[in-house]
Amino acid sequence: MPHVQRRAVPQQPSQGYDGGYDPPPYNSDYNTGQVYGSPADRGQGGPPRVPPQGSYNNGGGYPPDQAPDWRRRIKITAISLVVVLLTVSIGTYFWADSKLKGEVDLAKVIERPKSGDGTNYLIVGSDSREGMSDEEKKNLHTGSADGKRTDSMMILHDGSNGPTLVSLPRDSNVVIPSFRGSESGKMFPNQGRETKLNAAYAEDGPELLVRTVEFNTGLRIDHYVEIGFAGFANIVDAIGGVELDIPKAFKDKKSGADFQKGKQTLDGEQSLAFVRTRYAFAGSDLDRTKNQQKFLAALASQTATPGTILNPFKLYPTLGAGLDTLIVDKDMSLWSLSQMFFAMKGVTGGDGTSMNIPISGSKGGNLVWDKAKVKQLVDQLNNDEKVTVTSD
Repeated sequence: MPHVQRRAVPQQPSQGYDGGYDPPPYNSDYNTGQVYGSPADRGQGGPPRVPPQGSYNNGGGYPPDQAPDWRRRIKITAISLVVVLLTVSIGTYFWADSKLKGEVDLAKVIERPKSGDGTNYLIVGSDSREGMSDEEKKNLHTGSADGKRTDSMMILHDGSNGPTLVSLPRDSNVVIPSFRGSESGKMFPNQGRETKLNAAYAEDGPELLVRTVEFNTGLRIDHYVEIGFAGFANIVDAIGGVELDIPKAFKDKKSGADFQKGKQTLDGEQSLAFVRTRYAFAGSDLDRTKNQQKFLAALASQTATPGTILNPFKLYPTLGAGLDTLIVDKDMSLWSLSQMFFAMKGVTGGDGTSMNIPISGSKGGNLVWDKAKVKQLVDQLNNDEKVTVTSD
């Protein structure tokens, strides 16, 4: 056999097989994750070589196994924000809930009507001057009478057919029924005594007022809410005033009202004058209750906005101003109060209804309710039906 001379194959250091040469001798360092270079580079006599910044193409000069995980960072940031918002919201809720003055005990009201569908709130504006200075009484034209009386009364029904707001004129002619004294616990029989509705409050407070309203309407009151002069004015000032469109200019020395026709923003003092004025109107108390409804709906609509709810510099003063002077029943929670507030806001919507309780005439200067219409109205509210009764 002839001798064949074999050509020498040059060794290519750590180059790998390129297809033109025989494969290089097997090197056990391949595919083990080790970095090739000098002994010092391999940790055999010196520190490992660190690649210069920016030598990795990952946008930040990080080694491939240390590149930032932006998705994870965004997720952690989002979760942190949610936790902070929840903490602040929960804290605000319990802070505000703790400020509610649950002073009215509806358990003291006797012989109550059966509950119907929906929720009924008795909303009372009192002429309480508690906590007001002499200067504030002068500026707000409240006078300095002792004690407190009801300046306005409304029933707000919140149901599936939209909210209904029914004003009860304070000069309404009603029968004072049998009742248990809120302080003494003594029973007082029904003597058929007729008087103005606001006299019930003056005689034995909120419990007798609720008892009288339920007896004369047949509608069960689920919650009681009362606010005084100072609290009302402070809420308006806390939100920066309430915009109202006044259809006709009017003045009233007793309330301090002096309004021009057209759209305008009322501050706390002006707002109180607006809702208290009755001598400037031909319909007296009936016209005043319409203005009260109009104003409260505007107040609720302009307060329940992102600009107030999401702005702590408006939210906390508004809550503080209202809750400091608000008196509610013992079962009233902040959640129930917020439901009432948004129902009040909904009165101005397409499904909301506002009206005076139907009147049939007068007796001794007091307004007499139309019993047939009142019964029909109460039946519709109890059955949570759309109200078709009118006050005309």
